[in-house]
Amino acid sequence: MLNLSAVHHIAIICSDYPVSKRFYTEILGLSVLGEYYRAERQSYKLDLALNGHYVIELFSFPEPPKRPSRPEALGLRHLAFAVADIDASVAHLTAHGVVTEPIRVDETTGRRFTFFADPDDLPLELYEA
Repeated sequence: MLNLSAVHHIAIICSDYPVSKRFYTEILGLSVLGEYYRAERQSYKLDLALNGHYVIELFSFPEPPKRPSRPEALGLRHLAFAVADIDASVAHLTAHGVVTEPIRVDETTGRRFTFFADPDDLPLELYEA
C-alpha cells in the first residue's frame, strides 16, 4: 500500500501573476507563506496557505499554453473549497466582482454548492460543509 497521508499542495500556473496573486490572497483570503522569483525561468512561485496549511503553489511562466476548461476537458476538473456559509461566501465574491453560478444542491449529500472561476477561467467550487 502506498500509504498517502494528505494532499500536500496544488500547483496552478497563471497568465497574469499580479492579477492572480491578488485574486487568491485578497479575494479568496489565502495567506502568503513565501514568494520567490526564479530569474532563470522568468517565473514567480507563490506559496499560499489556507488556515495555516500549505495548499497552493501559484506559478507564472512566460507564454503558458491555454488549457481548455469548457466543455469539460479531460484531466483535473475543478478545485473545491469548503465554506461554512455559502450565502455569505457568494456575497463576498460578488462584492469583489466575481461571478458565481446559481447555488445548487448536491443530490447525494443535500449540501449546497456553486462554481466560479479564477482569473484564468480555472473552475473553482464553494461547497457548504
